[in-house]
Amino acid sequence: MPSSLPPAPERFADLAELARTLSHTHRLLLLEHIAQGERPVERLAELAGLSIANASQHLQLLKRAGLVQTRRDGKRVHYRLGDGPILAVLDALRGQTEHRRAAIRALLDDAAARPEALDGVTLDELLPRLGDGDLILLDVRPADEYAAGHLPGALNLPPERLAQGLAQLRAGAEIIAYCRGPYCVLSTQAVAALRARGLNARRLDSGFPQWKAAGLEVETGAPADPDKKPLRAGG
Repeated sequence: MPSSLPPAPERFADLAELARTLSHTHRLLLLEHIAQGERPVERLAELAGLSIANASQHLQLLKRAGLVQTRRDGKRVHYRLGDGPILAVLDALRGQTEHRRAAIRALLDDAAARPEALDGVTLDELLPRLGDGDLILLDVRPADEYAAGHLPGALNLPPERLAQGLAQLRAGAEIIAYCRGPYCVLSTQAVAALRARGLNARRLDSGFPQWKAAGLEVETGAPADPDKKPLRAGG
């Protein structure tokens, strides 16, 4: 039986359009107030700290997306939530935001409790040491991200391959692990795992995006297969 759903690209286009509508602080704030009950545009503007004209523009975008409906009472236009699971969508956004905040709080709490395990190396400290034979750069991002761009000479050991590659890392080398940025937990977890095995490891206090943004050299290409080629420090 043929599907009545539109093709996948069109479905994702609809999702993208909804995401664009919701991607504004003022529109989310207006929805939060409308969720409390039907209100006129003047009151919504007051609650959101907006001019009536500005609030009206945001409300019209929400209306076009079906997120709100209107009712006219004389010269006043009242807004209420549209049909569908709009509250569930807002709750899901809140849940994801809280999850992200909790992960960042956990990282910061861990850094306060174990500063020695999370001792970060700055780019300024790292750059003069790139030719040091006793230094290993360890990229712990997924292989596809590594292939798209990585620090010159870096090895790639994402979490699922870290244990496999540990035995091939030189015990006397200093290992600098990096991932997606200062709040990425992958490098923190890698440093903890490496130190637990007696290896000398620290984390880069930034990540690949910051390296690239600084205009520094970037290499591309898939990581070497650890089963075919021994892991060595860059070069």
